[in-house]
Amino acid sequence: MICVVIMLGFALLVLTMPTDPLDKIPEAFAEPVESFLGWLELERGLSKNTIQSYASDLVQCATFLKQEGVADWLAVSEGSVSAWTAQLSRKDYARTSQARKLSALRMFAKHLVRENLRKDDFTELLGAPKLSRKLPEVLTREEVERLLNAPAQTTPHGLRDRAILELFYSSGLRVSELCGILFQNIDLDEGYVRVFGKGSKERIAPIGSAAIKAVRDYVAAGRPQFIKAKTGSELFLSQQGRAISRKMVWVLIKGYAAKAGIEKPIKPHLLRHSFATHLLEGGADLRAIQEMLGHSDISTTQIYTSVQAARLADEHALYHPRSKQGSE
Repeated sequence: MICVVIMLGFALLVLTMPTDPLDKIPEAFAEPVESFLGWLELERGLSKNTIQSYASDLVQCATFLKQEGVADWLAVSEGSVSAWTAQLSRKDYARTSQARKLSALRMFAKHLVRENLRKDDFTELLGAPKLSRKLPEVLTREEVERLLNAPAQTTPHGLRDRAILELFYSSGLRVSELCGILFQNIDLDEGYVRVFGKGSKERIAPIGSAAIKAVRDYVAAGRPQFIKAKTGSELFLSQQGRAISRKMVWVLIKGYAAKAGIEKPIKPHLLRHSFATHLLEGGADLRAIQEMLGHSDISTTQIYTSVQAARLADEHALYHPRSKQGSE
């Protein structure tokens, strides 16, 4: 009886273990994909989850190509890849999913060329599915001032939260980057912070004078009140003396936004989006904003030009005498 229970338990464990997507890839297509995934991990520093996503998309493509009679990656043509993307559309994949899968294939095709496994890029002439990109919500400068002034400056929590909000807006950090800041990564004398973004990519972000003062005040009179026996070198601490969590930062921002009378939807990247938009409005170069945000592709940063254009259009419609409906 005991043996039966053990065998059943082992069988259940096997069934619930995560499977490797490459187990399902046709053999003739496997080796280049394995090489590409290794490159993503070692050279690009991507996370395991991201690499798994790439693997799944390439396995799906390779399986389709095999069924269409394509021998291996050397035999892939633009026509066969177009047939795959057409199948994705017929199967009602969301346009965002189609775009992600095609992006994975584009990167892989460039890898094949880079490694001299192919002379041509078979995705070069493929069009991307059109995406309706939603513009990010941003705060006005006046709303930012109200939000930054919402924490009380007379308590350790208020000093910490003011420093978090000021640094968040001053440097355009991601929430995860802000929560992960260590003492040794911030230089208040020189005015910069070293952060590690997506894919463990390191960058230097500038800190404005208001944020420097807020962080100094917190370090001097706020942070010591959060320190516990096992506290490490994290800059922003929770009540338990550990690094403050992303969820807690989001809760804080929502609470202070409500206190400041801000009715816009509150998202974790609200201050990051506002940081980029206000820089652009002030005349900052788009490439400089890209570098400060840590975007690998300039097209990601260009969304803020659309935000600026939309705001200008709203202002025009509101105040220009010939914009109102019924004007002659």
